[in-house]
Amino acid sequence: MKILPTKNLKPYNSFSLNEDADLIIEAESTQDLVYIWSCEEYSNLTKLPLGRGSNTLFCGAFPGVVILNRILGKQVIELDDSYLITVSSGEDWPDFVEWCVENNYYGVENLAMIPGCVGSSPIQNIGAYGVELKDVCDSVEYLDLTTLKLNTLKSEECFFGYRDSIFKQKLKDNVIITSVTLRLNKQWKPLLSYGPLACLDKIDTKAKDVYKKICEIRSKKLPDPNILGNAGSFFKNPIISNKQYTDLISLYPNMPAYSFGDAKKIAAGWLIDNAGLKGFNINGAGVHKEQALVLVNNGNATSSDVLELANYVKAKVFDMYQIELEHEVRFYFEAKETFLSELFNERSC
Repeated sequence: MKILPTKNLKPYNSFSLNEDADLIIEAESTQDLVYIWSCEEYSNLTKLPLGRGSNTLFCGAFPGVVILNRILGKQVIELDDSYLITVSSGEDWPDFVEWCVENNYYGVENLAMIPGCVGSSPIQNIGAYGVELKDVCDSVEYLDLTTLKLNTLKSEECFFGYRDSIFKQKLKDNVIITSVTLRLNKQWKPLLSYGPLACLDKIDTKAKDVYKKICEIRSKKLPDPNILGNAGSFFKNPIISNKQYTDLISLYPNMPAYSFGDAKKIAAGWLIDNAGLKGFNINGAGVHKEQALVLVNNGNATSSDVLELANYVKAKVFDMYQIELEHEVRFYFEAKETFLSELFNERSC
């Protein structure tokens, strides 16, 4: 465990916002977490576990202790038909996917370059190009912050949904994920149904080809947070009824959509782009000029700038399409999680 000499959170959130915490601690093991949550010295402080800060927006100073997850390690068990790979929650997700591809463990290549740590992946049920974490998840281990005991949930017990899980619902704020076990099948077939992947040959395409293609796509469309502060996709792709989709498609025949059960999933980036907001700025915050789903810190943005921009985008999209955008990024204000609808006293999502 390391208590950092700095209180500044700028290096620990991918928006690079210049906010402070009362204290920042690096946890390097489960035992560190148990100590922090049981130590009388920290008992009265609000505690926020944080991975890479890639899905977090600090809406001001954080009055409490931020615990950086730096628990590392990987273990592979080979079965007859698959590999069970247990990954510690502090591992970097993009690095882990690259490691899988390089070591011939296939099934996560569609999830390449999604920012964040492994421990965040089940919370959001991360997904891209037709694959979600739930498709490869075997189990999730977590530390119960009440009992300070380790527990394990099988995939079906995690209640995964679209960008949702039990960790955002029943277990929210009560646990810290310590490791994730993936089951990757030895019999691999490429999933090429989404967007630009359709150009790849279904017979000859290898997992490394899929990985390289997705890295190429994401590198062109998504800004590097080390250069331009951002949190990746800011908004979720909204789910609307088939009736609303039919009404909208008559007005916007080029609107992309995907079947989602008995509803339609709409591309939020297209909605924002088609509303004329690509490249739009409020002070130091802007809608990325290449990918409208990404809000960026142009160098000197404050948290207020980002929030005002997000609220403006949300309102513009609703006025134009009667679709309510919901942000993927988690907001923290005065030591608790909050939402645009609360911050701006608007209708709830």
